[in-house]
Amino acid sequence: MIHELPLERRTLHGHFSRDLAPVLTIDPGDSVRFGALHAGWRGPDDNSPVERDPVLDEGHALLGPIEVRGAQAGGVLVVAVDEVRPGPWGITFGGDTPVDWRLEGDLWREARGAAVSSRPFLGVVGMPPPEPAVHSTGPPRRWGGNIDCKELVAGSTLFLPIPVDGALLSLGDGHGAQGDGEISGTAIECPLVSAQVTVDLRHDLELRMPIARASGAWLTFGFDEDLDVAARQATDGMLELMERELAADRDYAEALASVAVDLRVTQIVNGVKGVHAILRDDAIR
Repeated sequence: MIHELPLERRTLHGHFSRDLAPVLTIDPGDSVRFGALHAGWRGPDDNSPVERDPVLDEGHALLGPIEVRGAQAGGVLVVAVDEVRPGPWGITFGGDTPVDWRLEGDLWREARGAAVSSRPFLGVVGMPPPEPAVHSTGPPRRWGGNIDCKELVAGSTLFLPIPVDGALLSLGDGHGAQGDGEISGTAIECPLVSAQVTVDLRHDLELRMPIARASGAWLTFGFDEDLDVAARQATDGMLELMERELAADRDYAEALASVAVDLRVTQIVNGVKGVHAILRDDAIR
């Protein structure tokens, strides 16, 4: 079943909390279609900001939360990204200087003449921490959130540890294009005309950190204030995945990873740093 989640004030929020009431309840295997404001709460056709609470809505403009029937804390939520269609405009900041982009076909262009390929994705896909509080949308956590990984385009699938019963999934933060690291703190921040995800549950998998399937590869993630710790988390997640998928013992997996796995800096600007490890399907024959 495909659910339409309207873009309106009641479906928007700018923080994570397990106490937020769900705006939609779905069954595992259902899909959700939605449009999204850009991170600063501006829409595709009207650049004027939407009214928001200065305390509760200071973060990204997120849609949700979406309750998933049967989701239990400790389980795994599966979010397949079916479609991401950016709006016609976007903005990137370099220091205090804005660079305004317009989408022309498959290219983003700006006034000084630069053009980059459009590769849109959702910057935020995640669930609230289990602690009852108001939590910022800024840092990514083991339950997802502001991951800002440019590989999570349409066709990718994200696997997340579930922190609370019902999952309470939130989505948003359209990015038209981004480099690994997100050096200035912003991608091409854009609204979304439409997006669709399909949500399911996995009962045969245990995860400590997110993993993903994207572009013919497995990805594992690490998030920490210390980049070395984030890299270690991503590496440990990949070794666990290789043990499971390749039926390899730990030492053998580590040896293979040293010659076949790439470590990349996802982002360095969200309060905690992100690292993702990539194992491409053709890396080990």
